Amino acid sequence: MSWEPELEELKRREAMAEQLGGADKVERQHHFGKQTVRERIEAIVDRDTFWELGKVAGVASYDDDGNLVDLLPSNFVFGLAELEGRPVVVSGDDFTVRGGSNDASISAKREESEALALELRLPHVRLLDGMSGGGSVKTIEMAGRTYIPLLPGWHTVIDHLNVAPSVSLVLGSVAGFGAARATTCHYSVMVAETSQMMIAGPALVEQAGLGSVSKEELGHARIHTTNGSIDDVVDTEAEAFDRALQFLSYLPGNVDDLPPIEDWEDDPGRRTESLISAVPREPRQAYDMRAILTAVFDQTPEGTSSFFEIGRSWGTSIIAGLARLDGVPLAVYAEDPRIYGGGWTNDSCRKLIRLADLASLFKLPLIHFEDCPGFVIGKTSEEEGTIRTGSVALVALRQLAVPYCTVLVRKAFGVAGASNRVPGATSMRMAWPSADWGSLPLEGGLEVAYKAELEASDDPDVLHAEIIERLNRLRSPLRSAEFYEIEQIIDPRDTRPMLCDWVHLARRTLRPGPTTWGFRP
Repeated sequence: MSWEPELEELKRREAMAEQLGGADKVERQHHFGKQTVRERIEAIVDRDTFWELGKVAGVASYDDDGNLVDLLPSNFVFGLAELEGRPVVVSGDDFTVRGGSNDASISAKREESEALALELRLPHVRLLDGMSGGGSVKTIEMAGRTYIPLLPGWHTVIDHLNVAPSVSLVLGSVAGFGAARATTCHYSVMVAETSQMMIAGPALVEQAGLGSVSKEELGHARIHTTNGSIDDVVDTEAEAFDRALQFLSYLPGNVDDLPPIEDWEDDPGRRTESLISAVPREPRQAYDMRAILTAVFDQTPEGTSSFFEIGRSWGTSIIAGLARLDGVPLAVYAEDPRIYGGGWTNDSCRKLIRLADLASLFKLPLIHFEDCPGFVIGKTSEEEGTIRTGSVALVALRQLAVPYCTVLVRKAFGVAGASNRVPGATSMRMAWPSADWGSLPLEGGLEVAYKAELEASDDPDVLHAEIIERLNRLRSPLRSAEFYEIEQIIDPRDTRPMLCDWVHLARRTLRPGPTTWGFRP
């Protein structure tokens, strides 16, 4: 006798599980422009690499003779797979079974997905679509009791943050625990018109007396990608999968390894002629900082830039992301002179803290292209507590576990401007001839410093012009170089070759391992 009958029974159960919530529910998922969880997994993982665990877990129904009639699968699918040849854990909510809510789930599967990623020290990609762990009031009747709120496996989610990369893709409506899982990661993406994220849904909001609102009004991507809860937004699920793959390509599999080097076929000695005139002589005139970053970092022969921007829609006075120099992955941030003149805001400081923690954890050298007039000033800035968040940003830079390099492109003023160097430590700096620095910008600061003289003058406009001319003769970066206040002033066209040399030296100092303070999501 063989065990073929049992294996045939297993195949029948697996076939039932593959039907998800039924043809009508699958059709409804497609109707709203969304793929099913199995279609999503098939789309993102390398072909034939998905090793599913717990496939036949679910709610079974039997006839009077004990024969299986039907199997409603658990609404959570997970397993091991490869993404571009690298092992990962991938998990996803099945919205076709009770909208992904907890009262149709087997929580052990969700907890196991997190535990497996932690134990095997693998990246975890979460495909979120539903309550993702939250239950409903019906749970009381089903369980015959109520319960004190718990977050099953939450400690594992937190611990994993400090071990291996995690990515959350919000592909449908998520709330409660699902929203927490969406934001507790290293990188997150929403799909513009088919996903929403909220603490609680419209019904609970209305019952709380807060008015009638739609899911879009509560949790559209434009809300959460501008407040910093979610990093980026895309138009399609395919784009979300592509963003996840790009992000992971810059990172190691876990903190025990260094990030992988990739050959982008770009000459490390390449010089870009446009950089010599990239910064206007007029100090109040803005320019395109992203064009500078694109010119410096690796490009493919077709012109695709290695600069992978993160969080473009929030904290917008700082540009942040990942890039490569001669194939070496690194983190980068730069002030955007087109937004508040590049001044640091409360949100841009939060964005910088997140990037600094990511760089430290996964051993990415950090480069700063600086054009910083200081913290944004005024009533709003004070009400938001910008100075406290800014101080935390400077602490995050001080705690960096990786080498730090600053290219002083133009302004470096005030407390925020001191980010040209890691506080209390030595770091590499190079200045362009357009660099301009001090405790306060000349524009605005002059009226305060020379207030008495200007008020006493018979012709304050002429005196104002004379003072500016006198000070401008002294503010050249070459004067600072005389006193070794700046180590080197370089031709902007030499920026890429010099940074390529630096990043290879910086990589030699890197040692794998976790940070002592952990990642702050």
